[in-house]
Amino acid sequence: MAVALRQIHEHRAADEREGEDLQELFWEYRRTRNPELHTKITSFYMSLVPAVARRYARSDVSLEDLIQVGYIGLINAVSQFDPARGVKFETYARHLIAGEIRHYLRDFGGVVRRPRWLYALNKKITAAVFDLHRRLGRPPLLSEIAEAVNITEEGVLEVLRARETVRVASLEELRENGDGEIRINRESIVHRHYATLQLPVEDRIFLMEAIERLSELQRKVIYYLFFLDLTQVEAAKRLGISQKHVSRVMHAALVRLREMLTA
Repeated sequence: MAVALRQIHEHRAADEREGEDLQELFWEYRRTRNPELHTKITSFYMSLVPAVARRYARSDVSLEDLIQVGYIGLINAVSQFDPARGVKFETYARHLIAGEIRHYLRDFGGVVRRPRWLYALNKKITAAVFDLHRRLGRPPLLSEIAEAVNITEEGVLEVLRARETVRVASLEELRENGDGEIRINRESIVHRHYATLQLPVEDRIFLMEAIERLSELQRKVIYYLFFLDLTQVEAAKRLGISQKHVSRVMHAALVRLREMLTA
């Protein structure tokens, strides 16, 4: 009996020390934003994800898919958690994990305007999480996700943070800031290493933002000719205009892009 009591006290003491250590890690991460600390904390709490995912399990959706989506919620929770608020991290993390899964199951879009480049990067990151989880047999680390999408770890966190902002903010709140668009720290979204025949991610973002400022017809022409690699004749058929009109619109769009990109 005495041995059992001593073991219980030892386990409690170890849990308390572990909790204090984790609290210190949260404070340090909030101060330094060190990606290695983010990975360390995330790895410790990975078991929360399947526990939450099982609550939403249903016959028409794979539990593995829910776990992978929930893992993105855990990444966001570690990134955004503020230990000063006095809320237990487990409670906060479960809320974000569940929210991510519910969003996946509802499959709805945000009401707030978001840049297309952000949508594309978010889609790329989510696909990387799914693929890495399948190949590794476990949720991927932040560093592995960053390597897969060729973006720095800080950049991956910024995309996820921006996505969460889009999801939870109301239009009324955003209108107070001016034009109803989200604010993103784009400087943190940069490439890890150069890839042959590819623009760095920061240049692609800059280009996409410039394209967004073209007229609707100019955007469509640029998309058909340079993204889908259609001929001018093929683009003209899709748009219901003449090939000459497509040519004029293309040249006008390229001049406008050149002006914006060199300004």
